[in-house]
Formats: sequence, C-alpha cells, structure tokens
Amino acid sequence: MSEIRLIDEDSLALAARYIHEGKLIVMPTDTVYGIACDPFNEIAIEALFEAKHRPLSKSLQVLLADTSEIEALDLRLPYPLDVLSASLLPGAFSPICIASADTQLQTIKIEATARTQGIRVPDAESTRRILAATGPVAASSANISGQSSAQSVQDALAQLGESVALYLDDGPTPGPVASTVVTTSKTDADGIAILRQGVIPESQLRDVIHANQSMHQHSNGHRPDESNTSETSA
Repeated sequence: MSEIRLIDEDSLALAARYIHEGKLIVMPTDTVYGIACDPFNEIAIEALFEAKHRPLSKSLQVLLADTSEIEALDLRLPYPLDVLSASLLPGAFSPICIASADTQLQTIKIEATARTQGIRVPDAESTRRILAATGPVAASSANISGQSSAQSVQDALAQLGESVALYLDDGPTPGPVASTVVTTSKTDADGIAILRQGVIPESQLRDVIHANQSMHQHSNGHRPDESNTSETSA
C-alpha cells in the first residue's frame, strides 16, 4: 500500500531505502511533482515507464542534488551547455550531457553518433534534501503520459495510485510549466537546440551565451572553445 509522508528525517530515510530497493517514489521539484527511481536499476526504470504508461522511446532525466555529481556519473557537459549550466543550475534547465562508455546509468539514450543523458538540478531546497538522501534518481513528471502534470501529491496519487510506494508531500509546486530542455547543435549560430520550451525562455539562454562570449573576447580576443560541441536529439 502506498504511503503519503511529509518531508522529515524519517521519510527521507524511507525514500532512500525504497529507491535502493527498486521501488518508485513521488517527490516535489521546483516545477511539478516527479516520479522517481534508481537510475542504475533497469527493472525499476521499467516499472516507472509502466506506471506512467510512457512510451519506451521517450527518455528520462536524472535529477542531481548538485552539479558536482555530473562527472561522478561519467557524464560531460559540452560547450555551450557547460556555460549555461554554470549560470542556470540549480534551476528549471535540463541540459543534455554526453555519456561515456563507462557510465553505469541505465537511462542513457543511445544513438548512432552519441550516448546522451538529460540532467536536472532542481532549485528547491526540499528536492535537494531528498536527493542528498537518495542519491541521483531517474525521473519524469508524476502523471500518466499525455495527462496534466501534478502540482500536488493528491494530483499525482489520483493518476499513479498504488504503483508508487511513497509520496513525499511538500505542498503545491510552482508548476505547471516544466524545465527547458536543451542540447547542442552544429547548425545553430549559438550552438544550441531547444528540445522542449519550458520555464526558461530561449532568449535568456542566448543572452547567457552571448555574455560569456563577450567576456572571453574582452579577456583574450577569442571565442570560447567549441571543439566539444556535438549535435544530439531527443
């Protein structure tokens, strides 16, 4: 039977236990409620897709407590996503990382030319407390695919029911707009492609890149290194 708990030390310990046991939890983020599981557990990931009735062709994000965890997961932020991440994370920004062959994540999107993984560092203290307890989680919005996003535990429970072991209740979330998902592009002047428009507008992304380029031009007369730019899609 599903449990609904407020966020405290006991419920954080329970969330960590359930994640490590391969169970599903629902947790608040800085946008909407998310459904989460162990990103290293293929069976748990399959359960998440089944709970949401989510097509297997769609990717899952990995939520992190801090950007310092990116390298530990054998992921890399190519230019200019590294610049954007330095400015916009924590926040409603989801860059697409390049995954090395050594990563143990079971959520990697594998294509002919790239192995990629979308990540998020939510700008909500309660979410980062949860992630500090559980470690990185694979996540998607806590709703049936194609239905309205959940801005409360009650919204999520109505859609996902007993498929979730634990619902962590932190009251209403800011939603309903989701994070902005961005990858790199060789054909765009600024080197980016918007995969999903969300809270952060495209104009803000380009302003950040231009400000960084201007700073580097003033300091050394050159544009930042673009050798790591690669084109991915999702």
